[in-house]
Amino acid sequence: MELATLTATDQGNIMPFDFSDRKIAVIGDIMLDAYISGAVSRISPEAPVPIVHLEKEHHSPGGAANVAANIAGLGGNVRLVGLIGEDRDADSLNALLDKTGAIDRSTITAVASRPTIVKTRIIGERQQIVRVDREDRTPLPEAIVDMIIRGSLAAIDWADVVVLSDYGKGTLSTSVLRALIDAARRAGKQTIVDPKRNDIEVYAGADYITPNRAELTLATGLACETDSEAEQASAAVIARTRAAVILTRSAQGMSYFSDGMEPLHLPTFARAVYDVSGAGDTVVATLALGIAAGLPMGEVMRLANHAAGIVVAKIGTAVVSADELRAAIIHDSHPETPQKGALVDLERARQLRESWRRQGLKVGFTNGCFDLLHPGHISLLEQAAAASDRLIVAVNTDASVRRLKGESRPVQNETGRARVIGALAAVDLVILFDQDTPLSVISTLMPDVLIKGADYTVETVVGAAEVIAGGGHVLLADLTAGQSSSNLIARANSTSEKTTKS
Repeated sequence: MELATLTATDQGNIMPFDFSDRKIAVIGDIMLDAYISGAVSRISPEAPVPIVHLEKEHHSPGGAANVAANIAGLGGNVRLVGLIGEDRDADSLNALLDKTGAIDRSTITAVASRPTIVKTRIIGERQQIVRVDREDRTPLPEAIVDMIIRGSLAAIDWADVVVLSDYGKGTLSTSVLRALIDAARRAGKQTIVDPKRNDIEVYAGADYITPNRAELTLATGLACETDSEAEQASAAVIARTRAAVILTRSAQGMSYFSDGMEPLHLPTFARAVYDVSGAGDTVVATLALGIAAGLPMGEVMRLANHAAGIVVAKIGTAVVSADELRAAIIHDSHPETPQKGALVDLERARQLRESWRRQGLKVGFTNGCFDLLHPGHISLLEQAAAASDRLIVAVNTDASVRRLKGESRPVQNETGRARVIGALAAVDLVILFDQDTPLSVISTLMPDVLIKGADYTVETVVGAAEVIAGGGHVLLADLTAGQSSSNLIARANSTSEKTTKS
C-alpha cells in the first residue's frame, strides 16, 4: 500500500465502486434520533434559556442503526444486531428502517423491560440548544446478553466485514466485545470498531479503530491536534490494541496509522457544514464497504471523506446514497469551469481538458496568431466548434508572433488578441503559448480533434501524429478565399501611405 499525504485534487481520482455484493454485520447500540426544531425569538422569563417555538419534529435512525442505514443507502447488504424496546419509539425506528428495504433485522432483540434508546435534540435557528437522552443504564440480564451474542455470531459468519458500533449504551459490554472480536478473528473477518470507551484495551484484536480527536485524547491522555501528536497518540492505541487507527480530525481531515507503516493523511473535503450529527456513522459505513470491496486504504478513505462531506450538509443524522456519492465524486473531480472563453494557463487548461474527457465531451484544439480577426478566422473557428463539444484555442504570444512575422507584428498585443478570440461564441477556452509551434501544448492537452486550415495537409500539421496516435483525428477546415491578417495589414498600410502623399 502506498502511503503519503493526499491532496484535495487527488480526491477526484477515485476508482468506480459497486457495493452490491458486499455484506456487513453491524453490531452495537441501536438508537432513535429525534429532532425538535423551531424559531427562537426571546429568552424565557423563568430561566435564562431560549424559548423554541415548535415548527417541526422528525426522527431518524441513530447509532448502529444509522451505520446500517448508510450501508444500505450505499448499496451494500447489511445485517443489524442489537437491542430495542417494545414501545412507540421502536415502532418509529422500525418504520424508518423499513424505508431502506435492505437491512436484515432478524437478529435484533426486542425487550419489553427496557426502553428504546432515544436521543432528542432541541434545535433553534439551526443551532442545537440541548440534547435529552432516554436510556436504561443498568447492566443487561445474562439471558439478553446471550441472545445478542448468538445473533452476533450468526451475523459474523454471514458477513465480509464486522462493524462494532459502541456508543457506550450497554449493548457491547466488555464480555460481549471480547466474544465478538475473538469470533471474528477465528472466522477470518475484518473488524472495525467505532469506539466510545476510554479503556481502549477492550478493543484489542480488532483490525481497525475509528476514533475522533476527542475520543483518542480521552483514551490516551495525549493531545492529537498536529500530525505528529496524532501519530504519537495513535501509536499508543496501536501498542495497546494491535489495531490500525483511522482518525477523523474535523477540519484537519482524516489520518490512517498502522504499525510499521508511514501515516496516510487526507485533507478534509470542504463543504457547507450544517450538522455533524451522525457523520462518524457515515464514515464508518463507507470504510466498512470499501474495506469489504478490497479497495486500497487511500481509496477507502477518500470515499469516506466524500460521504462525510455530503452528510454534514444535511440536518440531523442522515443517509448518503450511492447516487449522491457518485455525483459528488464526479462533481468534485471536475475543476470548476471558468467563464466561457476565459484566458487560462496551460495547467488549468489541462485540468479542464481532463474534466471534459471524464464527462465524455469531445475536445477540439486549434491555434494561430489571430492578429487582425477576419471572416477566415471566424469560419475556421466555427468549423472547429462544430466538430467538437469544447474548443480550446491557443494564441501565439507577442514574442512568438515577432519571431514568426517580423518586428512590426503583432498589431494587437497578446492580451487583446486573446480577449477578442475568447469573446466568440465558438470558443470555450483560450491559452497563450510562447513557442514557435504548439507541439508541447498539443502534447499536454491531447485533444480529440486537431483543427487547421485546408492549406495544410495532415502530414504537415504540427501535432497531428501525436493526436492520431492518441486516438484523435485531424480536421482540415475549408478556407475563406482572400482572407488573411497580413493582407489586411498591407492594405491598411497602403491606404495610409496614399493618404499621407495626398
